[in-house]
Amino acid sequence: MGPKGIEQSVKSLNKVYLVQSDRSRTGSPIGASRGREHGARESEMVGKRPKFRFMDLEIWQDAIAIGGTLFDLADKLESKKLYRFAEQLRGSGLSMSNNIAEGSGSSSRREFSSFLNIARRSAFENANVLVVMEKRKLLDESDVTILLQQLDRLCRKITNFQKSLRD
Repeated sequence: MGPKGIEQSVKSLNKVYLVQSDRSRTGSPIGASRGREHGARESEMVGKRPKFRFMDLEIWQDAIAIGGTLFDLADKLESKKLYRFAEQLRGSGLSMSNNIAEGSGSSSRREFSSFLNIARRSAFENANVLVVMEKRKLLDESDVTILLQQLDRLCRKITNFQKSLRD
């Protein structure tokens, strides 16, 4: 996966979020299964999607983008019947953004910093999996280099954000 492949992965991830967002506005199966009074309340909330504070964090947005690329890579690995590698990438790829999001809901800066540390360690885990897959000739060196650069940049941003929480 070259730079264009990664760029396409990020664009496709954005499309998925837009489609999911449209579904919630047009009525989901969840809303359809509720009683009339619940349906009325749901229709009043159209367009009032809650915004969680992690959604504005650049580190979360970066983690989502990288995670989307890793998910696309996992899909390709699964088609080659490399299920364990695929599952590992999905889990650690999702862990980065999940821990940033969960930590943003913490009641203290110290606790938030702890979740950021877990997210950062998940980025290191992803880097290791990518290197192992490269050594097994499952990924091209150029693809791994691009992903490692993105993971390194994310780790640096997380570290700097953690420092800002201490100030």
